[in-house]
Amino acid sequence: MQGEELLRVTGDDGERTDAARNRRLILDAAAEIVATCGPERLTTDAVARRAGVGKGTVFRRFGNRAGLMHALADEAGRSFQHAFMAGPPPLGPGAPPLERLIAFGEASIERMRFDGQILRAAEQQGGPDLDHPTQQLTRLHLFVLLRGLHVTDPELGAYQLSAFLNAGLLLHLQERRGMSNARLIASWRALVSALAVDADPRRTSPGPL
Repeated sequence: MQGEELLRVTGDDGERTDAARNRRLILDAAAEIVATCGPERLTTDAVARRAGVGKGTVFRRFGNRAGLMHALADEAGRSFQHAFMAGPPPLGPGAPPLERLIAFGEASIERMRFDGQILRAAEQQGGPDLDHPTQQLTRLHLFVLLRGLHVTDPELGAYQLSAFLNAGLLLHLQERRGMSNARLIASWRALVSALAVDADPRRTSPGPL
């Protein structure tokens, strides 16, 4: 079984090449539907037609609409994760914790313009999955930065800050309450700056999440 798994990962067989191509076609088609028609118009039938594949291919790759939405959300998050984990400062490594926290919130708010509909739709499949690897990575990143600021409880703080950046909440504030990105970013700056002011460099923080 391990040999078969390795073969699929390395792409040494024709079937895997076709599967990778179909996966890319399906995800691109799904992203186009969400961007042009909204997530409510995303169905496996519509995706299959636009991608030029059979409906069964969509089911085999993603299971159902919820699986497809989560795959889209994961895809949308990859470049963002790379930016805050390995990109240039202040979002990436190399800047002080407070500057990185501010940059992380700003980037998270700004990306709602491009990925917000996909992220919200994925969250609506039963609510935010707090155990999803993407959610865990976000909280771990926030935890490390908060611990660098010596806040009282970086673990709880990471949960609180990640809740502020929830796609559903941000889009609600933008679309339903008419709040601009500038207003949301100003609020984020005030929030994390207040945490930094209350931090005590002599305080020792608990271990990671």
